[in-house]
Amino acid sequence: MLLSSLLQTPGSTTASSSSLKQHPQPIEACSAEEVDHMPCEDPRRNSQLSREMNFYRERQCPMPDETPLCLIPPPNGYRVPVRWPDSLHKIWHANMPHNKIAERKGHQGWMKEDGEYFVFPGGGTMFPEGAIPYIEKLAQYIPIRSGGLRTALDMGCGVASWGGYLMKEGLLPLSFAPRDSHKSQIQFALERGIPAFVAMLGTRRLPFPAFSFDLVHCSRCLIPFTAYNATYFIEVDRLLRPGGYLVISGPPVQWAKQDKEWADLQGVARALCYELIAVDGNTVIWKKPSGDSCLPSQNEFGLHLCDKSIDPSSAWYFKLEKCVTPQSSVKGKYGVGMIPTWPDRLDKAPTRAALVKSGIDLFEADTRRWARRVGYYKNSLNVKLGTPAVRNVMDMNAFFGGFAAALASDPVWVMNVVPARKPTTLDVIFDRGLIGVYHDWCEPFSTYPRTYDLIHVSGIESLVKAPGSGKNRYLQLAF
Repeated sequence: MLLSSLLQTPGSTTASSSSLKQHPQPIEACSAEEVDHMPCEDPRRNSQLSREMNFYRERQCPMPDETPLCLIPPPNGYRVPVRWPDSLHKIWHANMPHNKIAERKGHQGWMKEDGEYFVFPGGGTMFPEGAIPYIEKLAQYIPIRSGGLRTALDMGCGVASWGGYLMKEGLLPLSFAPRDSHKSQIQFALERGIPAFVAMLGTRRLPFPAFSFDLVHCSRCLIPFTAYNATYFIEVDRLLRPGGYLVISGPPVQWAKQDKEWADLQGVARALCYELIAVDGNTVIWKKPSGDSCLPSQNEFGLHLCDKSIDPSSAWYFKLEKCVTPQSSVKGKYGVGMIPTWPDRLDKAPTRAALVKSGIDLFEADTRRWARRVGYYKNSLNVKLGTPAVRNVMDMNAFFGGFAAALASDPVWVMNVVPARKPTTLDVIFDRGLIGVYHDWCEPFSTYPRTYDLIHVSGIESLVKAPGSGKNRYLQLAF
C-alpha cells in the first residue's frame, strides 16, 4: 500500500492527473530466482569484494543500468501475512520457504517448522529458554520499565525475538543483521512485525546520528568490539546516549579461551569511564557516563577525542573514525535523564530541534499538521491505519517524525527515513522516542521485498526530479 500526501491532504488540492498518469510503461516480472533480490545486498555480487573489516557484507550498490527494471515476484503459495500480534509467534512457511535457520537454531528456540507455519518460541542462542526470562534478568539491573529508556538498538539480532518482546515493555527496538549465511533473518523479523533492516558494522558508520539510542544490545552478535583499536566499540559509543546502557551477552564475556578479548573489552570500557553495572554469567551491563573529561590522554588503545571538524552525526557512507565523539560536540540536552520520559518526550520539542531554522515553532506546527492529516487519512480516505491490516510502516521523508508521532497510539511501528541530502533532522526523531535511518532514495533501501504494509510519501518530489539518467528508478524497485 502506498499513501502519498501529495495526492490529497486537508487544505490542499489534488495533484494534477497529468503528472500522475504520464503514459506508464509496462514493467515485466523478474525471474523467479530473484524472489528475495536486494540490489545493494546481493551476495553473488558482493562476494567478489574485499573481506577486510567485512566490507563485502556492507551496502554495495550497482549502477542503475546494471539492475534490470522488473517487478520482483512473490514465492509460490504466498498469502497475506499473519496479522499482528499473532505474527510475533508464527508466520506462513510459504511466504519465506527458507528452512536453514530452523534446522540450525531450532534447539535454541529461534524458530521451528510446524505444518503450514514457522513458529517462534522466543528463544535465542544466549537465551534458549525465551526472551521474556532474559529481559527479566536485564530488568534487575536496568530500569527498563521506568519510562526513561525508549529507543534500543539490537545488533546482530537473529530473528529479533529480543526486540519483539522488548516492545511489550514500552521500548522501541531497531534490530539489524547482515545478509549472511543465515540468509533471511531480517526477512523473518519483518514478517513477524518487528522493526528491522539489513546492515553490517564493517568499515562505515551505521546510518544514525550521534547519541540516538538509550540502550544498545548485543546477544552473541560476534562483533569484535576491541579490534582495529576498538573502532567498533567507539561506534557504539557514538550511538549511545550519555547515561544509556550497553548490554553484551556471549563471547567474549567470561567465555572459555577468550580471556584476552574479555580483558580488552573491559579495558576499553574503563578507558571510556563506563560504569560496570553487572556481570551476570556471560552477560555484562555497562552505563555510559555523562561528560568527556574522564577520557585519559594516554591509554593502551590510543583512544582520543575526535577533532571538532568531524561531524558526529554524518553517517551516510561515512567511514568509521578511530576517535571518540565528544559529547560537547553536539549541542542540546539529549542524555538519558536529561530529556522527558516516555511518552512525554513524543510531543515535547527536543532541544536539538532548535538547531534547525525556526526549529521549535516548526516542530510544533509539524506535529499539529500531521495529527490533522493522519485523522484525514483514517476518516476521509479510509486508510486502514490502526487495524491488523497494517503493521510495518515507512515514512520516506520523515522530517521531524510528525507522521509517526500521530500513529504512536496505534499498533504499528514506523521506519522514519530522513533523506541523506535533506536537513539532518533524524536526531530529533530519536529524541522523540521514535526510530529511523538516513537514506538516499537514488538507491534501493536495505530491506527484503514484501516487508512493508504501508509506505507514506510526502514532499519527496524534489528528490525524484533530480537530473540524471535513471536517477529515480529505484523508487520503483525498492519494495
